[in-house]
Amino acid sequence: MGFDVSILGFGDNVVDRYEHLGVMYPGGNAVNVAVYGRRLGAARSAYMGIFGTDDAAEHVIGSLVDEGVELVRCRQEVGENGASSVTVEAGERVFLGSNQGGIRGRSRYVLDRFALEYVRGFDVLHTGSYCFTERELPLVRAAGVPVSFDFSEDSVDAYVEDVAPFVDFAFYSAEGEAGDEMVGERLRWLCSLGPGIAVVTRGERGSVAFDGDRFFEQPIKPATTVRDTMGAGDSFIASFLLGYLDACKRGEARDEAIARALDGAAAFAAEVCGIEGAWGHPKRFA
Repeated sequence: MGFDVSILGFGDNVVDRYEHLGVMYPGGNAVNVAVYGRRLGAARSAYMGIFGTDDAAEHVIGSLVDEGVELVRCRQEVGENGASSVTVEAGERVFLGSNQGGIRGRSRYVLDRFALEYVRGFDVLHTGSYCFTERELPLVRAAGVPVSFDFSEDSVDAYVEDVAPFVDFAFYSAEGEAGDEMVGERLRWLCSLGPGIAVVTRGERGSVAFDGDRFFEQPIKPATTVRDTMGAGDSFIASFLLGYLDACKRGEARDEAIARALDGAAAFAAEVCGIEGAWGHPKRFA
């Protein structure tokens, strides 16, 4: 199955170092969405961002090439690549710390006129709160390209208020004790700031989407095997974006497109839970 949608991940790339195994896997929100887009059959899937020059960077680059993700607008700068240290307990990831994006956290990917022309070739651009791309979002919006944004659990309200006006699809996770009423209020608030669709994932409680008019609830799909949940959220985002935008292109009613996209996203996220790391490609590190 393929999707008539082109998707661009813009921002973070890292290696996730599994300290308990001595193995690192490529990852990062923007990178993961691009890879999952490719695996799902997007018409075009690309990543745009900054790599370092160490072994970790080379592993991420090589893995993306193996996956067939387009990298033509990426840059490499001298320094360490983004890296995070994690462990897994009962199939759930536990973050131990990071280097704050490495060289990417100390640089800025500025969207000049040539980069913007490249961006215009995509149906949607995905980025997030760890991508250091916030200052570029007004340019993407002005270029007419829909923006998908993954807000982190620690995104404060002031940050969301600054970013959300330039976002079309807003995603966030609420796997804690947030009740249905609180989730509903949060989704309404998000859409009031600008996004046309806001989606919250709630772990075993499934997901909820809001389009400014009505709520859509989606239960989880049972995972045949749970090895690692590292890529569950990002795979959900990629699948939802492709499913929804493809359905819209085919003239499907908005309500049906959202419901179908949520169902497909839940199924793909369950499948990805059976993969070690976000999308495989392990490599030992010293």
